[in-house]
Amino acid sequence: MSLQPGQNGMTAPYAQPEAGMQAPVRVDSGVVKKARSVMQEYKEGKNSLERRVIASEQWYRMRSWEEMAKEGKPTGNENDAQPRSAWLFNVLMGKQADLIEAYPEPIMLPRVKDDKQEAYSLSKIVPLVMEQNGFEQTFSDNGWKKLRVGTAVYGVFWDKNKHNGLGDVAVKKADLLNLFWEPGIEDIQDSRNFFHASVIDNDVLEEQYPQLKGRLKKGGGSDISQYIHDDTVSLVNKSLVIDWYYKRMVIIKGQDGQETQKMVLHYCKFVGEEILFASENNPKLATQGWYDDGLYPYVFDPLFPVEGSPAGMGYVDIGKSPQESIDLLGQQLVKNAVMSATPRYFIDKSGNVNETEFADWTKPLVHVDGAITPNNVVPIQVIPLSGNYISIYESKLEEMKFTTGNQDVLNGGTGGMTTAAGQAAAQEAAGRSSKASTKGTYRAYGRIVTMVIERIRQFYDIPRTFRILGQSGVEDYILYSNQRIKQQPQGTEFGVNMGFRLPVFDIQVRAAKQTPFSRQAQNDMAIQLFGMGVFNPQMADMVVPMLEMMDFPGREETLEKVMQNQTMMKQLTMMTQIVMELTQRYEPENMPALLQMLGIAPEGQQGQPGKAGPQQPQGRIAAPGGGTKPEFTRPNPERPKEHASMRNARERTAQASQPD
Repeated sequence: MSLQPGQNGMTAPYAQPEAGMQAPVRVDSGVVKKARSVMQEYKEGKNSLERRVIASEQWYRMRSWEEMAKEGKPTGNENDAQPRSAWLFNVLMGKQADLIEAYPEPIMLPRVKDDKQEAYSLSKIVPLVMEQNGFEQTFSDNGWKKLRVGTAVYGVFWDKNKHNGLGDVAVKKADLLNLFWEPGIEDIQDSRNFFHASVIDNDVLEEQYPQLKGRLKKGGGSDISQYIHDDTVSLVNKSLVIDWYYKRMVIIKGQDGQETQKMVLHYCKFVGEEILFASENNPKLATQGWYDDGLYPYVFDPLFPVEGSPAGMGYVDIGKSPQESIDLLGQQLVKNAVMSATPRYFIDKSGNVNETEFADWTKPLVHVDGAITPNNVVPIQVIPLSGNYISIYESKLEEMKFTTGNQDVLNGGTGGMTTAAGQAAAQEAAGRSSKASTKGTYRAYGRIVTMVIERIRQFYDIPRTFRILGQSGVEDYILYSNQRIKQQPQGTEFGVNMGFRLPVFDIQVRAAKQTPFSRQAQNDMAIQLFGMGVFNPQMADMVVPMLEMMDFPGREETLEKVMQNQTMMKQLTMMTQIVMELTQRYEPENMPALLQMLGIAPEGQQGQPGKAGPQQPQGRIAAPGGGTKPEFTRPNPERPKEHASMRNARERTAQASQPD
């Protein structure tokens, strides 16, 4: 494991000052000691959040009875069974399936026309960078974490060791228990400092940093909160390595001598009071900063936002109270059923009733001190629970479904509906919560992609090759570097220096994997458009306004293709007219052959049976001058037309869990 400067093995672009450069020491052991004190204050400020996160993890592992016991809530008698129903887990499983179904894909849109080619290249390259990082697995893991604890956290770094030292972007998941920020803020970029703590083996640290040999404390990893693991995790021979990010205002002198202020991001890695790396101590990075965008390299994706915190609540926080009631009621229902099915008797033991045996329903006999008749053995009567308790139990199940937006229709049930349109409408209504959650994930994904572009802009100095699919679907290889997305001089105008321009892109996020319903709806619409003659260039004047009013994936490409066909048809018509005029003037004897070749009927024969040209479609109205008059037709007149409500319901169902 490499532990060069950087987050979780992420190495620095400049680990040491360049030769001949004297590094001004700004960060020393005293500064690090103060930073560690600040991190401890931040940790105390999020103690409540950490307890909630650990408890949510326990509920996710179906350890509800242990959590109820910790809170001092009644859990039944000592020998009572503790059934663990998975209703809350079923909620998480369904929401995770919706999230994975809407796996995101970015599209870069240029803000300036000159950047159109770069936007196209980045739209092809960034998904490949994410794929090389195994982002689909990271997205799935963080999806589970977002649903159960309320917040997923991503880190976007530069890994100098990737690709045999060439370096590349690294996108990783992070844990809330290992992150610390200023209490009371909602955006981590507003925090004065940001810390990431990781527990590393002492021998690994000593091998990577020989100056630490014999100076590390044992058990340093116990300084941060830990989950309750199934395995026994020892922290004896481990130390806490801290990545400290902070922002500083620096003064930069321009070429014209003017001084400007700039907020830069700095980074320091330390263990105890031993500094492993500090960007502020590097003269090249002192004014440049760690990352050029000046942002903490972390992106928070909360599920249900909470005031005064970048971390949100999850479905466990919403559903654990109904789950608690379900387990308690289920325990009593099962207990009553077992009691009713298990015959038990009082036996005379010339004394009082043995309370231990009476409370233990696993023993069929209960001894009693005293006389019991008849024959000193009396059956124990069990009063069965009324149907009211069953109704309460079922109402708690419904409460769980409604409060978490996990109705039966989302899990394949009919929801009491007998028609397809009704079932589709019910699925649409039930899928709104998943759609809203996915929208939030897409916003966070957009920020991740923006950081990836910034890392490419800063570090892709050496060109590298990517395999992409071209516009025609043909496999292609492109060589890409950051030269065209770096700051570009604008030259002078009227003797005034126009400064620099930084290419900026808008990020549009869409679902990369469409559901079978979405694909079927898209294919049906394409067939209908084709059958209506939308791609006929003669109908472009009517089709363009129609497409401009419509909204569907690929609308812009379809509109562009229709307009291109219209332009080509106009050019072809103009050239045909010129050829016909020239032929009529200079070679009139060849005119019939030309008309036959062009599929145009001679004058006076338009519309006559059998006189239509070979390209004239049957059933169309002949237009003046040859050709046909365009008209909209149905693709299959014999096929019954689908009812509008049914079609709309089916399309809404296709998008139930995916943002528009």
